[in-house]
Amino acid sequence: MAERGISWLGIGIRIALGMALVMVSYNPSGHSFYHWLTAPPPEFNAPKAIAGVLLLIGWVVCLRTAYVSLGLLGALLGGALLASLVWELVDLKWIDPEGNGNMAWLSLGALGILLGVGLSWSLIGARLTGQIEVK
Repeated sequence: MAERGISWLGIGIRIALGMALVMVSYNPSGHSFYHWLTAPPPEFNAPKAIAGVLLLIGWVVCLRTAYVSLGLLGALLGGALLASLVWELVDLKWIDPEGNGNMAWLSLGALGILLGVGLSWSLIGARLTGQIEVK
């Protein structure tokens, strides 16, 4: 019988899914839904509509789940923590904030991580406290 709840693998998968949603929607490489949608000739067709609706569904599900799980304060604190970590990486000179869209990549990555943690947080809280959230 499979264990119910959360595991490190489950958290990793949720973070990867959050990152994928963010990076598929937009990234500085030029290979994203945004770039596909705005590429010349700017035509709107059925495949773009289907992809857009699927992405919208993904965003609504992820944002709603993360918001219910973390709450506004948790999301703000998580964002502040990730921003502070990026700041420290810049101060340590591990990251050049001027180079090739580094800050855009880091910001998008932080958003993906925050979404993934938000998707996992209710299960983590239930494991830590024994209480479940019902909303």
